[in-house]
Amino acid sequence: MQAPMTADYAIRMAAYNRWMNEKIYESCTSLNDVARKEDRRAFFSSIHGTLNHLLFGDLAWFGRFRDGAPRGGVTSPDNQLYEDFDELRRARAALDAEIEEWASTLTPEWLSAPFTFESMVDGKTRTASAWKLVVHMFNHQTHHRGQLTTLLSQAGVDIGTTDLTFMPE
Repeated sequence: MQAPMTADYAIRMAAYNRWMNEKIYESCTSLNDVARKEDRRAFFSSIHGTLNHLLFGDLAWFGRFRDGAPRGGVTSPDNQLYEDFDELRRARAALDAEIEEWASTLTPEWLSAPFTFESMVDGKTRTASAWKLVVHMFNHQTHHRGQLTTLLSQAGVDIGTTDLTFMPE
């Protein structure tokens, strides 16, 4: 069966991912470390915690796609990968560049193929079409960036428009 998504979709979403992460991280620089790490009663506690979780998710999924296993020693959705904001930002930018390069290599055959992985949530081995898991990776990014824009707004920071249609070409 042909995948209902294309490499063009992945390329566009990888570019959107990079653009939005750049906007979020730049917006975060207007807050000090204490404000970024303040417990805001969010799912991952703080702005910094949510940024870490976003990186965790991408290291898990992208590592599976690219390397066959999660990257960076990630083992749990609660992993705190980087305490230092600048290190976290550099790791995010490097991974975003890799995701963009990878998206341009996707083929209809790979996207249509079954993909098996072990869930870090429940420890079960699961199989789904690769395209569904790629869509999930991008959807996960958007979901948690939505949480970040709310947390930043509550902290008095407006990151501006987040619509895909406003992304620079």
